[in-house]
Amino acid sequence: MSKKIYCIVLLLIGNLLYSCGLNSIEYKDEFEASKIAWLNFKESSNNTYTYTVANSSWVGVSWETNISVKNGVVVQRSFEITGTEGLPADFPEHELQWNETENEIDTHDNGAEPITLDEIYTKAQQHWLVRRKNTFTTFRAENDGMISTCGYGEKQCSDDCFRGVNIIRIQ
Repeated sequence: MSKKIYCIVLLLIGNLLYSCGLNSIEYKDEFEASKIAWLNFKESSNNTYTYTVANSSWVGVSWETNISVKNGVVVQRSFEITGTEGLPADFPEHELQWNETENEIDTHDNGAEPITLDEIYTKAQQHWLVRRKNTFTTFRAENDGMISTCGYGEKQCSDDCFRGVNIIRIQ
């Protein structure tokens, strides 16, 4: 009998911890709806897709990273600086644009992290959308209901403060 009670108590504690975890994120309902859209897209695409992450700096430099996923594995990452205002004159030309294939993935320092959308949704739930003091949090789902902008920044920060992702295209 005591083993049964012990198991029930453990299940209740586990359920409580799980539900508290979801309640401690900003944009909970929007995130959950977006995750459903993602899971539907993932199934219809056989977990094979490309997405584009866009970033910029307060000095005017902007760039895009395309990440291709095949059957749930990152198989290609390409990078291009799309706005060069504010870029140092001695910036290496070979770093303005590059392409990595399967065996080369993550060999360049710049560009978005080579991760899947499953991993992005996990980061969103476990890190970017977590409630914090003195921060602003952003979540948008403008890619047919899937995640587009997700992250946070310190309220008192003025330069390149956003921590998260800005996905401009999923196909």
